[in-house]
Amino acid sequence: MKTADGYQQCYNGQVAVDGDFQLIVANALTANASDQGVMLGLLDEVGTTLEACPESLLADAGYRKEDDLQVLESQEIDAYVSIGREGKQAGEIDAERYPATERMQRKLATADGKARYRERKHVVEAANGWIKHVMGFRRFSIRGQQGASGEWDLVCLAVNLRRMSRLIAWT
Repeated sequence: MKTADGYQQCYNGQVAVDGDFQLIVANALTANASDQGVMLGLLDEVGTTLEACPESLLADAGYRKEDDLQVLESQEIDAYVSIGREGKQAGEIDAERYPATERMQRKLATADGKARYRERKHVVEAANGWIKHVMGFRRFSIRGQQGASGEWDLVCLAVNLRRMSRLIAWT
C-alpha cells in the first residue's frame, strides 16, 4: 500500500456493525488503501451471518462507487453513502453518467438523510474506536494477508466478546 513513507506492507480493516447492538457482523481485510469495491462483499457477508439482507446501510465516502450504489438500489436497501468528505462541498454530480450517485446526493441533502447518516458516527465509528483506543490495536503481528486476516478476525471477535459482556450486564 502506498503511504507517506513510500510503499509498505499495510492492510485496511473493514467492519460491518449492527446498529441495534453495535456488534461486528462482518469483517474484511484488504491490501487496498481505498474502501471502494469492498462494500458489496461485506454486505454479502452480513447476509450470510444474519441469514437476511440488511434493510439499511450507512457508509462513508470511501465506499462511494456508482456501480455499488446501483446494486443497493436494485436490492432496495435504504442506503446512506456519503458523496464527499464531511465539511467539504461535494460539487456537481453528472446525473447522466452517475445517476445513482446523484440520487444519493439528493437523498443525503434532506433533513432525514442528514439525520440518518449522522447515526454512522455512533455505530461504526464506536467499533473502530474500541479497536484502536480501548484495545490498543494499531498494527498486525502476523505477516502476509492471510495471516493478518486471521488476526483481524480475532480482533473483531474480541470486540464482540467485550461488547456482549456489556450487553449481558445490562439485562
